[in-house]
Formats: sequence, structure tokens, C-alpha cells
Amino acid sequence: MAATARKLIVEVVEARNLVPKDGTGTSSPYARADFDGQRRKTRTVARDLNPAWNEALEFDFPPAGVDPVAGEPLEVTVLHDLRIGPTRRNNFLGRVRLDARQFVRKGEEALIYFPLEKNKGLFNFNWVRGDIGLKVYYVDVPLAPPEPEPEASVAPPDATVAEAAAPPPPPPDATATASADEPPKAEELVDAAPAPQPEPAEASAGDGATTEKPSEADSEPATLAPEDAQVMTAEAVAASEEKPPEEEPVLSPPPLPTPTLMPRQVSMPVRQLEPTPTLMPRQVSMPVRQLAPPPPQLEEPMVQSKHDLVDRMPYLFVRVVRARGLPAGAHPHVRVAAGGHHASTREARRGAFFEWDQTFAFVRDPATDSPGPTLEVSVWDLPPDADVSIADDRHFLGGLCFDTADVHARDPPDGPLATQWYRLEGGRRLGGADLMVATWAGTQADEAFADAWKADSPAATTATAAAAATSRAKVYVSPKLWLLRLTVIEAQDTLTAPPPRDAGIAVRATLGSQALKTRTTPVARNGGPAWNEDLLFVAAEPFTDDDCLVISLEVRHGKEAFPVGSASISLATVERRVDDRKVASKWLDLLPSDEAAMRVGKRAAMHMHGGRLHVRVCLDGGYNVADEPSYACSDFRPSARQLWSPPLGVVELGIIGCKGLLPMRAADGKGCTDAYAVAKYGPKWARTRTIADSYDPAWNEQYTWPVYDPCTVLTVGVFDDPLPLQPSEGGGKDAAAVACSRPMGKVRIRLSTLERGRAYRGLYPLIMMLPTGAKRMGDVELAIRFSTSGSMLDVLHAYGRPLLPAMHHQRPIPLVNREALRLAAVRISAAHLARSAEPPLRREVSTWMLDAAEPRGFSMRKFRANWNRAVAALSWVTDAARWVEDTRSWRNPTATAMAHAVLVLLAWHPDLVVPTLTLHAAAVGVWKYRRRPRAPAAHPCVRASMAEAPDREELDEEFDTIPSARPPDVVRARYDRARMVGVRLQQTVGDVATQAERLQALVSWRDPRATGLFVALCVLVAMVLYMVPMKMVAVVAGFYYLRHPMFRNRMPAPVINFFRRLPSMSERIM
Repeated sequence: MAATARKLIVEVVEARNLVPKDGTGTSSPYARADFDGQRRKTRTVARDLNPAWNEALEFDFPPAGVDPVAGEPLEVTVLHDLRIGPTRRNNFLGRVRLDARQFVRKGEEALIYFPLEKNKGLFNFNWVRGDIGLKVYYVDVPLAPPEPEPEASVAPPDATVAEAAAPPPPPPDATATASADEPPKAEELVDAAPAPQPEPAEASAGDGATTEKPSEADSEPATLAPEDAQVMTAEAVAASEEKPPEEEPVLSPPPLPTPTLMPRQVSMPVRQLEPTPTLMPRQVSMPVRQLAPPPPQLEEPMVQSKHDLVDRMPYLFVRVVRARGLPAGAHPHVRVAAGGHHASTREARRGAFFEWDQTFAFVRDPATDSPGPTLEVSVWDLPPDADVSIADDRHFLGGLCFDTADVHARDPPDGPLATQWYRLEGGRRLGGADLMVATWAGTQADEAFADAWKADSPAATTATAAAAATSRAKVYVSPKLWLLRLTVIEAQDTLTAPPPRDAGIAVRATLGSQALKTRTTPVARNGGPAWNEDLLFVAAEPFTDDDCLVISLEVRHGKEAFPVGSASISLATVERRVDDRKVASKWLDLLPSDEAAMRVGKRAAMHMHGGRLHVRVCLDGGYNVADEPSYACSDFRPSARQLWSPPLGVVELGIIGCKGLLPMRAADGKGCTDAYAVAKYGPKWARTRTIADSYDPAWNEQYTWPVYDPCTVLTVGVFDDPLPLQPSEGGGKDAAAVACSRPMGKVRIRLSTLERGRAYRGLYPLIMMLPTGAKRMGDVELAIRFSTSGSMLDVLHAYGRPLLPAMHHQRPIPLVNREALRLAAVRISAAHLARSAEPPLRREVSTWMLDAAEPRGFSMRKFRANWNRAVAALSWVTDAARWVEDTRSWRNPTATAMAHAVLVLLAWHPDLVVPTLTLHAAAVGVWKYRRRPRAPAAHPCVRASMAEAPDREELDEEFDTIPSARPPDVVRARYDRARMVGVRLQQTVGDVATQAERLQALVSWRDPRATGLFVALCVLVAMVLYMVPMKMVAVVAGFYYLRHPMFRNRMPAPVINFFRRLPSMSERIM
């Protein structure tokens, strides 16, 4: 594979609404970009507050081993050119600083307008406004292959000494240093001034006041490779002159080494191909940059798990690498046995040695003396799945025996244990065979644990390490989802013959399994049909030329649809945007469809034209394309990486194990469960290894996720891993059902309920809602910790930011399309994860974790649960009303007297009303602090879900499919019950409408006497309020309302009687 060098490309497109600096209401701006000690500049646009540069600036990435995220960010500064418009003010117009996390690969870039910011400083009073449009991306440039090394000619020693002692070339002229401090050349400017003027002294002292051009070293032909040429600023030129002459590259090949030249200092070429051993002790000049730095990882640095939230699980590791001295015609495999468990390697790869390089892990338990006192490693000339207990001794090639008490213990900070050659003993066909093996004692934190064969996995029953890949732990990443927006504007030249009278034209768009259609528009007589309608799709990266959006125009007449023509658009060519700007529209030539060709014939279809379609297509990167429900969302970031904010911290999850799981299937006449857990947060999925036939599995695995928003949810589910289908079992629905992973429950934890830096550990119930009711499948033990990387103010600032990206508020997605887009995103993510390497994340697992496994219909249980939620949330209103009624009834005379005093105080000092209410709310919060939850709330809650004693008929209706699969009499009974519920809702809506109509009847004069009385009372109340102070009115009204019951009448108040007599529209409804 050819070596590559990564380049950062900054396309400076334009700036808008800049600040005038030249005293005449304009500016002459240019942009300067700095990254990793490199500086590039654009040309100057003279006298323009909205300059357009459209220039691409190229930078080198840091060398290998340097994290670009931890280095200096990319800084783009906009400055005013003092040569064209001299000013005494600072020429600083604004700057933008971009983190390396916002760099994307070429093809994912989009034009983004960043607001210009001020320089951070205590005495910085510059006026900055406007924004700058940039495209920032990186590209991997292949490096030129190294030149072949020329043959070295043998020269006499005296000639070699003369060549080494030759004087170096003279240093560069001093004018090169002075030229770096000059402003940009006049021919690089647009509408440049006639004569440049010297810069004032005040401007040179300001921020970025001097304008410099790139050094001459960038423009001169260099002898180095392009990736080795260093970018030198004006400050670096002076330093380059002071370099010793020995550091200059030598174009000719180095002379042959001689004993007399070994202590000398000689200059070596920068591109050193193969240094000879004799040149190793010399002092040579090394290049500053590497020739081919590997592409740096731009993802945010993940905090390596320390396994401090889970229990340590001791394991005995055995690594079998290779063997030598075995018979040439043998097909050996290695068998490892310890503590009643045995495993076999695959068949050896033939080469210079017999290669295996496989690792085995056996559980160590000192309390039970597991895995036993000895570890046996044997080599057999048999297939890996053969039974060696009945094999002939002539197939035994030799073996080893280790004492487990003498095995060296290794911790993860230590380096990997070195392998050693051991002589095989006991074999009858060997003269001197050796086996390279390493044994050590470690824990699940060992880096070899992930890919090792484990004795507690389902693959242990097959005793082959090749089958361990189907049950090992693995981390998956969901694909990046984009929102594809297709705007269908109009069509022209669509029909060559007049269609039927009531026919209509519609546009259908298809992307994979997603198909949407515009509204049907009648055929226009004077022009083509117009829609101006948006169709929204979900697309997943990476986009290839085969991913196409198919657009077809069809004529609809009744229930029939006749496609006229179609066109396709490759997603790889679709423009991306991150804001609400309009992209360029295009006209598509519609080709005749296959159905049209079948109807009119292929020869006639060649001369047939399907018309033209005017569309606008773009990939909206400013939206969050979620595949999770809104109540359990774990990621609110937009699709475009450039809009991501830095992470606030990390969440660490330790999946310890389960307790008391129920058997999920029968095997060998008994129940068994092969459990594994799946955790999901953001785009990252984590799957634990599968533990075979255990009701109390212990995983003790720890995972870490970056957190961008504290108000997100972490989901953990437990599943039963099915046995792989054997070829003899065949297929069918029953076999497919057996091969599906069956869920056993899930737990959701909201990160905002966790304290910062505190570790929570506890058991959470696994509850499944089945057709027979809620069933507890066991408990899962989890440990979780949320840690923030910044201060607490950064986390609190996140509560004030919008939950969704800005595009959701500037151009919201229609409510009717949100659930359809989410289900499409779920299908795409599930298909992508199911295609992963062994073990794949099954489709049923991902869809069930995302609450999209199966659509459910109406549920009376959920309706009552939601009603109880609303009642519980508004219970404070009923409590306040009950307290007011008790006070008004004088049940506690002391409380009623205090209420009179508070009423008088607030009436005379109304400015105390709001502070009193806020102080009361604060007092309630402080009072309830002692009863705060000490641990994350368990999910789900059986009592809140109304699942403690559900009705069997209601559960059967809840789990019924759509359309219903029940008998007609059952469906009729449910329909009648739904009609009764509908009648109650109808009456409720009618009562609300009646009260609203009575309120309108006060001034509608439908009842002249009632309206006249109301108007007269309003005039009387207004006159009284004009003459009597409002404080007095409020006190009198309050005292009248709180009067003693002995002064009240049990009959309704006259005001209520008057309102009930007002007319409504109820009598006019048939």
C-alpha cells in the first residue's frame, strides 16, 4: 500500500457584513489562516464589506504520534489591508477558531458560516461583526515512491576526503528575510491602490496589524519532496539563516564510509533510503517532518476503561503460537485442557513453522482450586473436532504439562509476556519438536481477553477456538444518518396526448425501501403541473455510486397509476448543507419507464420523451436523524460533524452480571439460558460476551462513552443467545424463531439523575410485558459513573441550550413525518449492524432496543397509566384547591386568620407577590431534598405501568397485530367497547364546547336580556373600580370569599346561575 500524507484544506469562500475600517465606509479585507505553526493567506479584496475569495489553503497535518485535538486549533483571522486603506485604528476584523474535531473527510464538507469573534483580552474594545463562510476538510495525498538508490562508485580515500572537506554553499541572501516582512504584492490585489503607503506605527503594534506574504521558500523550487518542504513564516526565516551548513541536503549520494571519516560530521540527504551499519554512529541531520505520517485519528479521545467499576475475574491464559520439528505431512492441532475444560486450535497454517497464534482463557477460582493443579497442552495429528480420547497413540505428536501454581501473574500495565520454546515430550514420531507457548495469570482487563477462547462461552461446548468468534464481546457503531430533502417544484412537457378528464399527475420518489409520493395535481391546460412539495428520506453513509434516488412521474386515473418517465440521482453527487440556504435546483430529463416501454413497444419508446422535472435535492446535515424514541434519546447532535460541540464528559458503565435469570429454552431435557447484554448510548453499541448455561452470569465488562448532553438516556438490555442452526436442521419459520435472540428485559438510566463523579452500583429488575402479564425475568447488576471533563458551569450551561439543533427550529420537520423517519432510520441501522463481523448484532436485538420491534395498537392499560400520570403530575393543583376550601371553611381558625393577614399584606404590597411565590417554591424544593432518590430509578415501573393486575382481555387486545388476527366475534366485542369510550369522549368534547359558547354569548346578544344585564354590570364595576382603590377592592373581595360558613348560603352563587342560563349551540346539533 502506497504511503500517504494527510493535508488539511481550508476553502475560504466569502465573508458578509464586515466592519468598515478605512474611514470611507468600506474595508479591504483578506483572510489569514494559522494551523500547527503554518500560515496561509488569501488575496485582498479591495473596498468590499462582503468579499468573496473562493480560495483553498493547504496545510500539513502534525506528524505521527501528535494528537491534533490536543494541539493548536485552526484559526482564521480576517484583517484589513493597510496598503489600500490606511487607518489609525486596528485592522482586526474578526477571527474564527475551529477544533480538530470539526474537520471532516473530503466529500463530507459543507459550506458553514461562522460568526466572527473578538480576541480574548481584558482591554479589547474592537467592534466585530459579520461572519465568514468556510469549507474545512482533510484529504490523504499519496506520496511519490522513493527513488532507487544509485550504485555507489568506489573512490580513492583522498578523493572522498576532499569531497567531505569541500566548503558548503553560501547562505541565502539577506534580502529573503526582508521580503518576508513586506505586505502582499500589488499584482495579487484586486483594484489595488496606485501607490502603497507606509503603515502607521500604531497599526503595527495592534493585533494582526502587519500584513505579510508567504516566504520565498514556499515559491522557490525546493529539492525536498513536497511533503517535506516546511512552511516558514517571517519569524522563521531569520532562524533558518543561522542553521549550520551541515544541515543542508546533499543531492549526490553519500560517499562510501571509510575508517577515517567515522568521527566526522557529514550532511546526509533528507530522503534516506537504507542507512548502512557503518553510518549508524555518525551525527547526521534528521528531517523535521516524517515522510509519510499515518493519518491521525480525529475522533475525540476515548478514556480507556480501567475496570474499576466491576469485579476482577482471574483467568489463566494460554497462548499457542507455533511449532517446529513436526512431520512435514502432518495436519496438527493443539489441544489445551485444564480443570475439566478443553479446547482445540484450528488446523495449523503451513509456512516456515506450523502457525496457530491463538489464546485460551480458563477461569481461575482459588477457593475451588480451579482450573486444577496442572495445565496440559498436547499436539495431535487429527482434525480439530476429532475425539482424542479414542484416538490412536500414533496420532499423538507430543505434549507439555504446566503447574498452575507456578504461572506468572501479569497486570494490564505490564507488557505482554514473552513466548518461549518448549520441547514436546511423549510423541512417538518426533525426533526433536518444539512448541512456542506462553502462559500467564491475568484478569478480564488483559488485552488478550477480548479475542481469546473462554471456557464459559457457548463455543466451549464445541471445543474449537474458531467458534468463539460468535459469542465474544464486541463494540459496534451505527452508521451516520443524513436527512435527504427532495423538493419537487414543477414539471414540463410531460404529456404528449390529452389525458382523461379526471386524471392527475404525481411524482413518486424511491430510496431503498423508502417510497414517498407528492399530492396528485390535476393536469393544467395552460402549463405544467406544479407541486413545491418536500419529500424527506433517511440516507446512511458512506454514499456510493450505486446509492441512487429514483424519481418517477406517473399519471393517476382512479386507482390506476401509469408511470410516464423516471430519472435517478446518485447520492454521492448530492450537495450537502448545514443551514437553511437554498441549493441550486436542476432539471431532470425523464426517460420512459419499463412499463411505458411494454405498453407502446421498445421501438416506440426509443422516440418517446417523458418530460422534464424541476427538483432541488440536498443532504441536510443540520438535523438530528434519531433512531430512538424521544423519551429515550441518547444523542441530539446533528449529522454534520462541523456542528458538534466538544464533549462535556464521559459515562462509564460496568455490566457486572445477572442474578436469578429464568430458563429461556430447553436443551438436553433441561432449561438453559445463554445470556449476553447489550448497551447503547449515542452511535456506539457494546455487546458483552455470551456465558453458556448460567442463570447467574458474571460478565464484569466496562465500557465508556463520551457525553455531549447530560439530559440523555443510557439503555441496557439482556438477551438469550440462540444456538447456531446446523445444516441438517433446515429452515422454516420455526427454525428462524429458534435462531432469534429473545429479549429478557432492559433498563434505562437518565444521566441527568446522576451526581457528578459518583459511582452507582445496584441491581435493576428485568421485567417483560408478555401476553400473560408482567413477568420478572431476573435482575441485572450495573455500575455507572458520570464524570465531567470541565467545570460545573459547562454542564449547567448545557441546560440552557436548545435540545435539538438549530435547523429543527428554523425549518421544523412536519409532525406526521417524524415517526416514519425514525422507523426508516431504525431499519437502516439494524441492517447495517446485522452485516457486522462475527458476532453480528442481530436485527431483532437492535430493533427491540430502539422500541421498534413490532407496532402495537391501542392499549387500555397504557391509556389508564397515562391518565394516572397526568393526575399525579397535577396533584399539587388539587392539593392547593383542597387547602383553600379547608381555609374557607374555617376548619382551622388559626390558619384562616393567618390567611387574612397574608391577604392584607400582599394587597397593600403587591410587589411581594412574586418573591413570595418563588420563596415558597424554593422552600418546597429544600424540604424534599431529604427524600431525594439515592440511586437511579428502576426501569420499568410495574406500578406506574398499571401492570400489577392487568386484564387478560386488554392484554390480548394490546398484543394483537394490525390488522387483527382474532375471530370476528372478539373483534366485534372490542369494537363495541371502543364505541362506548368514544361516546364518553364525545360528551366531554360537547361539554367543553358548550361552556365556550356560553362565554361568547355574554356579548353576542343572542339573549338580549342576559347581554344587557352583563353590559350594565360591567359599566357599574368599572365605575366602582375607578373610584375605589384596588387595594381596598382586593381586601374586600378576599374577606368576602373567606367569610365564615354561617354567613353563606348553600345554594349556588347568582353569578354561576346567570352563566348556566346563557344559551349555547347544543340545541342546534342534530
